[in-house]
Amino acid sequence: MTVKILLALFCFMVSGLSSAASDDVLLQQLLATELQSTPGTQVRVSRVSIPAHTSLPKHWHPGEEFAYLLDGEVTLWQLDKPEIAYKKGELVNIPAKQVHTAITGAIGVELLIFRIHEKGQPERVLAAQ
Repeated sequence: MTVKILLALFCFMVSGLSSAASDDVLLQQLLATELQSTPGTQVRVSRVSIPAHTSLPKHWHPGEEFAYLLDGEVTLWQLDKPEIAYKKGELVNIPAKQVHTAITGAIGVELLIFRIHEKGQPERVLAAQ
């Protein structure tokens, strides 16, 4: 049930900003648990598939985000930083509360995402436009 709600929210967020159908963006929640060694801190692990020619809405996360590219290519845009292109096998670290977005080109991307944040915080927050 939770995975379906998160997937619906994620698809809603990308609708209208993606040239690909929002139904093509997939979010699979793999793990959501509190860290035993750090009470009140939560880790979330997700697999995300973003199709070609897609730009996600600008957003930020309350905690750090780490993304490992399982396949494909993606360009990471971050506020006040240069765009950087990443490819399969590379790892990206996005600081907490850093406004960013992912942009795919001719091919899509498969990501394994790790997020660490205070329990009870939202997974992502849309940035002011």
